[in-house]
Amino acid sequence: MPDAAPPFIRLKGVRKVYRTGKREHLAISDATFDVMPGELVSLVGPSGCGKSTLLKILSGLHPHDGGEVSIGSTTHPFDPARDIGMVFQQPLLLKWRRILENVLLPAEILGLPMAESRDRARDLLALVGLAGNESKYPYELSGGMQQRAAIARSLVHDPKLVLMDEPFGALDALTREKMNLELLRIWKEAGKTIIFVTHGLSEAVFLGTRVVVLTAGPAKMADNFDIDLPHPRTLDMKTQAAFGAYTRRIYKLLGME
Repeated sequence: MPDAAPPFIRLKGVRKVYRTGKREHLAISDATFDVMPGELVSLVGPSGCGKSTLLKILSGLHPHDGGEVSIGSTTHPFDPARDIGMVFQQPLLLKWRRILENVLLPAEILGLPMAESRDRARDLLALVGLAGNESKYPYELSGGMQQRAAIARSLVHDPKLVLMDEPFGALDALTREKMNLELLRIWKEAGKTIIFVTHGLSEAVFLGTRVVVLTAGPAKMADNFDIDLPHPRTLDMKTQAAFGAYTRRIYKLLGME
């Protein structure tokens, strides 16, 4: 049998300390897990447990103070400036730029060929359901539509990894459910590796091929388990016993049951 594919991301004993003068704050004590190519991994835990800090370490924005972080391989080298797409809780669209120009921003910063990037941006806007909105300004779109544009922007430079930090946290419940379905569709079509940070335990189970549960800060991995639910995921899965069992598992790990 052929060897299994190596992990795309490997975290082993990762530790992060913030220092202010002589004071130290341990944000992450031990983060250890792998992410395989093409996975959508949900990262869940209490507020302040270090989830966002972990994303910043993966993105190269923050150094880690201990342990190992490996992304890519010697045969497939990884460049954080080029190979990461970010989606935040707020869309962070530039209000003076039209939607197409907002989506093109990473391509401009990286100096990519603009004719090809413009075609790709249009294709991505169609992928996220915003075809026909290219010339609109952000204020002309709803919150959910703005976040769709932010997802398109995160993909325009064809990154290998997309980091999503509670991207639907500011949306109303109905829009959030719709965006969950849309994200799964986009993930399947785009074929990207995604790490998705959320406070929503149900959202973590619904979206993830796997869920990594972090304890209250300083972050330490409490569990790391596969979600054996079929694709495409549907909202009625949330009423099924298997879905409830996964959710209760997280509740128990976080001391909420």
